[in-house]
Amino acid sequence: MNTTRRLLLTAAGLALAFPLTAVHAQNAAAAYPAKPIRLIVPFPPGGGTDILSRLVATKLTEVAKWTVVPDNRAGAGGTIGIAEAVRAAPTGYDMVMGQKDNMVVAPWLYKNLSYEPTKDLTAVAHVAYTPVVIVTRTDSRFKTLKDVVDAARAEPDAITYGSPGNGTTIHLAGEIFKSAANIKIRHVPYKGSNAAMMDVLAGNVDLMVSSLPSAMAQIKAGKLRPLAVTSAKRSTTLPEIPTVAELGYKDFDVSTWYGLFMPAATPREIVIKVNAEVNRLLATPEMKDAIHAQGAEPQAMTPDQFGALLKTDYQKWKGIVQASGATIE
Repeated sequence: MNTTRRLLLTAAGLALAFPLTAVHAQNAAAAYPAKPIRLIVPFPPGGGTDILSRLVATKLTEVAKWTVVPDNRAGAGGTIGIAEAVRAAPTGYDMVMGQKDNMVVAPWLYKNLSYEPTKDLTAVAHVAYTPVVIVTRTDSRFKTLKDVVDAARAEPDAITYGSPGNGTTIHLAGEIFKSAANIKIRHVPYKGSNAAMMDVLAGNVDLMVSSLPSAMAQIKAGKLRPLAVTSAKRSTTLPEIPTVAELGYKDFDVSTWYGLFMPAATPREIVIKVNAEVNRLLATPEMKDAIHAQGAEPQAMTPDQFGALLKTDYQKWKGIVQASGATIE
């Protein structure tokens, strides 16, 4: 067979293959989901990520009639669960609830991380964002954030604060506040929010820096006193609680977001289908109320908008982490 004929046959074969591939992807999306979907939760049960993940899974199961099964894969600041999602087959039947902690902060903290979020995963659906909150027990000597600052200056390193773990956005929010206030308080990392919560309630640590969804139940129960939120604006759920910026720390703004991701090669048609279904849920009053009840703010995005947010924050937090000097082996 001469070279010209061989090239023509190859070109014809490729031309046929492309339409068939497109048809296959469309058929797969039309039949999707044909079996249960695993939703990897990269933190332990009971924390903010777990709460929102189970809410999304429950509502997709109830409203869309999909079977979505949460699967907690906790550890290493949420990076173990993200790595699990990266290794999954790109069929649309494995997704993960990511957030700033493991998607844009961890890559700059961990020296040997096995994934690069902007390349190894595709953004599917933004779910919510939330400020971080600084809390203490209701019977604590600290009535205001100023009380904490004054005590820390009088007794450097005597005050402790818990967080869900090293390298989380929440941990860094505490470190950024320490720097802004020029105080020394000791960080106590835990394996998830629940463990930190139990210790602050028991009086084993003085303060906790937490996502609002993780802390809301105990705040509502009157067991925790919120001292400040770390976002640029006050929370709509706790409008009476001041921001850190209002208390004299200009431009202080640390918040976190939650959203669904799938392996990078997942068919675009499936990504769009999941995004549409999640956004439809986020528009319902019932879902909005459920997310607000957890102290978070629902926010729908297209996959492209969410992907752009990921890339912007990825670069932004590179500078924040490097300025903090924090690293994790």
